Amino acid sequence: MSARETRRDAAPPRPGLAEARRLIVKIGSALLVEESSGNVRRAWLQTLVADLARCRARGQEVLIVSSGAIAVGRRHLGLAGRALRLEEKQAAAATGQIRLAHAYQEALAQHDITVAQILLTPEDTEERRRHLNARATLNQLLELGAVPVINENDTVATAEIRFGDNDRLAARVAQMVSADTLVLLSDIDGLYTADPRRDGSARLVPLVRELTPEIEAMAGEAPSGYSSGGMVTKLAAARIAMTAGCRMVIALGKRPHPLTEIENGAPCTWFAPSAEPLTARKRWIAGALNPAGVLIVDDGAAAALARGKSLLPAGVVAVEGEFERGDAVLIRTRAGRAAARGLAAYGSDEARRIAGHKSGEIAALLGYRGREEMVHRDDLVVTG
Repeated sequence: MSARETRRDAAPPRPGLAEARRLIVKIGSALLVEESSGNVRRAWLQTLVADLARCRARGQEVLIVSSGAIAVGRRHLGLAGRALRLEEKQAAAATGQIRLAHAYQEALAQHDITVAQILLTPEDTEERRRHLNARATLNQLLELGAVPVINENDTVATAEIRFGDNDRLAARVAQMVSADTLVLLSDIDGLYTADPRRDGSARLVPLVRELTPEIEAMAGEAPSGYSSGGMVTKLAAARIAMTAGCRMVIALGKRPHPLTEIENGAPCTWFAPSAEPLTARKRWIAGALNPAGVLIVDDGAAAALARGKSLLPAGVVAVEGEFERGDAVLIRTRAGRAAARGLAAYGSDEARRIAGHKSGEIAALLGYRGREEMVHRDDLVVTG
């Protein structure tokens, strides 16, 4: 028995992909694009898509975060073989993204799966209203049975505000949509105690429950080639994902059917959080946001909140403060007791217009059909 097999047998129990409800798979440029030709590795992509189709067939929701637009586009613009200026990268991304989207569309169509392209900038995940809009779009696509393919919007992002790598983008998306599993397909099969390319005694770490300084010290430098990330960025992604209650796995992606390989016990590193996605999200709402306004509710609404229901406009008797859609608000009873806090589905002006009214009246009052809830239960934490 080899040393690797011994380590795998002795490893503690790890999570698995089959238990995932909402799965995000991040694919790096080095896996997706042939460095010599700049072409998409379509044969490999077809095996990955076959894995994704199998996941969907067993009821799992799937999202893809893909790199590769610049790597594909640069050769078609005669930009291969040298470092690119920012504007050249953006031009390469503009032409490469079309070819990349077409490759995904063709591969997924073989399984009768509809693909949707989403391009994000950092502000789309960090600015609250844009975050909510992007999340609503992704959730709607999943509800309609499509597979979103997400990439950073390289054509408009600047050097100062870019994610810098799609590992962290994938983790931000996992946080945004409350995914429970994130797969980072890489050119290495996990986190090692040292760089295995330089240290023959390096050991694979099969399970990480906490990102301690010792774990973070194991990260090395980014590899050469198309990849813009390295183990440092993967651990940064793990921190984001684990904070959001999402488990993450780093696994080797070069072989065909990489997700099947993980399920069959291939060496990899799992990062296990201590909370479920919704629990972590609500803990974030409860402790990390300063309320911008107050919603006063009647006793019936307060009782409904305590039972885990959403806050409907009919239960709101007064609106205090000025806030925008997506801002944090405090929810109080008429007696002044803090009942809950959450993220408002309407700005303060609109909230005042629909307060006390039934949800079916919102369209007539505002001139458009918005959310039925003033604060959805997924965006709400009961505090008293």
